[in-house]
Amino acid sequence: MTSHTRSPLLRLRPLLLAAALALAAVTGCGTASAPGSEPAAERSSSAEPAPDRAELEARAAAAQLVTDHVWVTEAAGYALARQSVGVLGDDGFGSSYTAPDGGLLQLSVERRPHAVADCTGAAAPADGEKPLVTCERDGEHWYRATESDHAYAREQDGLVITVSGAREKVDRATLRSAARAAHRADGHELDRVLPPAGGGSGQQPVERGDLPPVGDGAPDNEVGASG
Repeated sequence: MTSHTRSPLLRLRPLLLAAALALAAVTGCGTASAPGSEPAAERSSSAEPAPDRAELEARAAAAQLVTDHVWVTEAAGYALARQSVGVLGDDGFGSSYTAPDGGLLQLSVERRPHAVADCTGAAAPADGEKPLVTCERDGEHWYRATESDHAYAREQDGLVITVSGAREKVDRATLRSAARAAHRADGHELDRVLPPAGGGSGQQPVERGDLPPVGDGAPDNEVGASG
């Protein structure tokens, strides 16, 4: 389990690689419609029948996700990068939203103590953490920022929901808007966010085909070995 006192800005770092790959896919090949890329009114007025809940639960379980921990958000110009969807910590959820101009929003949902602890307990940053420039209440959220990153966090039903981004890429107004729009995914949104049946999380390990069955597990780099 991740440390309760570490900054949410750092807890989201494991998602950066998947997000960067997702951004490359978005800018290079276009982006399919996903939560965050269409107006909320359009989603809520959809006449499509709700997806089968048992199927959604099975897809979530296959990706090691808890459906109640899957949240979505939206921000003007941003779309969900489905390649970034994955487990965060033990049973949390993480995803990224990208914009054509290189903007990147990261959404995380974690079961941990109240977000207020991120401010009141952050006077002395842990090793490797950047000192806070500010940490303040903003409506029902807590806003915290370092020189390079910033985030909005709030607590609901025992979960802390955080939306973060780099300050040079995402301005505070956009970050606030995305944080306020964040909500637990409904059936239609789960269907769009979860990996398809038979698929898996974008953060599952890649299986190598060149590892020998015996020995110290070093890769076999001989000619003809598969990569």
